[in-house]
Amino acid sequence: MADDWIRIGNGALSAAIDPHGAQLSSLTDADGRELMTDADPRFWTGRAPILFPVVGAPSGETIRIDGREYAMRKHGFARRSDFAVTRESDTRAVFVLTDNPETRAAYPFAFRLEVAFTLRDATLAIEVTIANPAADVSLPASFGFHPAFAWPLPYGRARADHRITFDRDEPGALKAIAQDGTIATHEAPSPLDGRVLYLADELFAHDALVWNPVHSDAVRYGAGDGPQLDIAFPDTPMLGIWTKPGAAFVCVEPWHGIADPQGYTSEFRDKPGVFEIAPGGEKRVTMSVTLSA
Repeated sequence: MADDWIRIGNGALSAAIDPHGAQLSSLTDADGRELMTDADPRFWTGRAPILFPVVGAPSGETIRIDGREYAMRKHGFARRSDFAVTRESDTRAVFVLTDNPETRAAYPFAFRLEVAFTLRDATLAIEVTIANPAADVSLPASFGFHPAFAWPLPYGRARADHRITFDRDEPGALKAIAQDGTIATHEAPSPLDGRVLYLADELFAHDALVWNPVHSDAVRYGAGDGPQLDIAFPDTPMLGIWTKPGAAFVCVEPWHGIADPQGYTSEFRDKPGVFEIAPGGEKRVTMSVTLSA
């Protein structure tokens, strides 16, 4: 672990968060077994980036606000920004990013992005608050979580035995991802067997699986007869699941936002998945991870 990671723990779980990106970088059980990615550079060095103010790929790495164009990389700039640590205790840590000259060059708005991590028993709760301090301008934004969990989990079950089970029926087709990372014009058939996604590398040969909308508020991840991770996301209407074939992780990504439709050239405010925060207002987005025996 890096020396500057912020560590919290309560006996049931321990977590470490990197202030660079407010990125959850380690989550271990009571015996010290790692529940997150090994960040193998052959596949992906990310761990759990925070996606703001965009989710996914903007068409041409450009967003348009009030008729002007701004360069914006995939998943936004929060993942590459240094957050301030504003509160820290044994079981809770809070990270804050506010606008600055670098962010305003890509996204011409005042904002305050707070990410709070709290351990309660065998649950890690993550609460995000996006505030608009402006007095007269609404704040358009998207937000997403991107945690990468160990596949397989460290409980002796085979990688091929792992599955993700949705808490509600998901009858619709999936969004397909185009070669440039935007949302394709065609859809993809659902890979679910009932409510169950049996994990296999071939599912991700063409990038992430994208549910838009997702009807579930939670999924359960693990092998059928071993310890499980219950992942709840009550505030996000979209869900991505992703890995790179052969990697030792699977990402469960609750989103309130999505990549641009292929060829999108309209205003950012009008893009599917973008929400608006009124002047002086705020929006909260939460997720939690619970280790269940």
